[in-house]
Amino acid sequence: MTKHLDLIIRNAKLRGESNHLVDIGIVGDEISNVDLEIKSTAKLEVDANGRLVSESFVNPHLHLCKVWTLNLTNEETLNAYQGAGMSNAATAIDMAAEVKRLYGYEDILLKARRATALAATYGNLHIRAFADVDSISKLDAVKALLKVRDEFRGIVELQVVAFPQDGIIKNAGTADLMEQAMALGADVVGGIPWIEYSDLDCQEHIKFCFDLAKKYDKDISMLLDDAGDAGLRTLEMMALESIKNSWQGRCLAHHCRAMALYPAPYLHRLLGLLKLADISVITDPHTGPLHANVRELLSQGANVALGQDDISDAYYPFGRNNMLEVAFLASHLLWMTKKSDIECIFEMITKNAALTMNLKNHKISVGSKANIVVLQENDIVECIRNHSRPLYVVSNGKILDDGLLSQLH
Repeated sequence: MTKHLDLIIRNAKLRGESNHLVDIGIVGDEISNVDLEIKSTAKLEVDANGRLVSESFVNPHLHLCKVWTLNLTNEETLNAYQGAGMSNAATAIDMAAEVKRLYGYEDILLKARRATALAATYGNLHIRAFADVDSISKLDAVKALLKVRDEFRGIVELQVVAFPQDGIIKNAGTADLMEQAMALGADVVGGIPWIEYSDLDCQEHIKFCFDLAKKYDKDISMLLDDAGDAGLRTLEMMALESIKNSWQGRCLAHHCRAMALYPAPYLHRLLGLLKLADISVITDPHTGPLHANVRELLSQGANVALGQDDISDAYYPFGRNNMLEVAFLASHLLWMTKKSDIECIFEMITKNAALTMNLKNHKISVGSKANIVVLQENDIVECIRNHSRPLYVVSNGKILDDGLLSQLH
């Protein structure tokens, strides 16, 4: 009996399969066939013509509520964040907080829609999107991103993070707002414990986040040790709390820039702890002069992925939700330029990144969700070199077109 297919991508080159091309069959929103040749036909067929075909890109770190707010800021914030070895990063965050008085729900909604549509055009179909929750933003960012999440459902999957950017202990009222944000439907509990005034407050911040995550059965994403201070230890604190609460595999560590300054004996011990806690690390080396020790993490079997982090805001003037562009920058900044390194970099925006967001079976295989990019080039080096827009983007089994995205935008 002939299987009726909705879409066939013919003559696709898969990573690691340089000797032959395959046809990929899709029924509904799932991959039904990956064969040397599919004999049957489909309602729609496209020819990859030997180009590289991959699972879609994943961005586990984006401050979606701040996109395109650069025009509201001045360079003092950027100088404070990136200058002096990142020793003034906390001051930069305090300075950036004031910008939030200049925009609200409608501004966030319009810009977040634009950024999410742009992500789709670049084949970036899963995003962990941070929404500030604090005494200035209140719940505006969360409500806006929840609306965008629902509008783009089935095209781009957003995981909305309730994120206490300005602290929980030091920012009065934020604890109650975080509770409200989770009740509204936020997908992930966010944290930034290093921003608090003392180690005791950092511990209290982390404990609050774990208690909230357990109450709502949610994953956790924390920005940790994001400054040039070798004394910061919130990554260790979170790892220990993860083990204590049996939350292994559900905690994501972002930035961890102070890791670059840790003495070797402490770093070695920390890497062992991260393995026990099953914590993945997101690094964004293009947005700050320090970054996590990626090679050491990978050598110890840790899962590491890349994030866009920012798009034209107080911390970074560029960005367009193009994860191939992020990979291009990271390859240089991390000095990962050998062929095996470049393969690894590609994994850090696809399979590794999917693991950080607990996406299941994100790969080109029968039974997987049909989230696929047909790239312009036929090998990974050229894909990253050019960081071009994909030839085709398939989201949940359907080829995206500019008309649909412009309507959502």
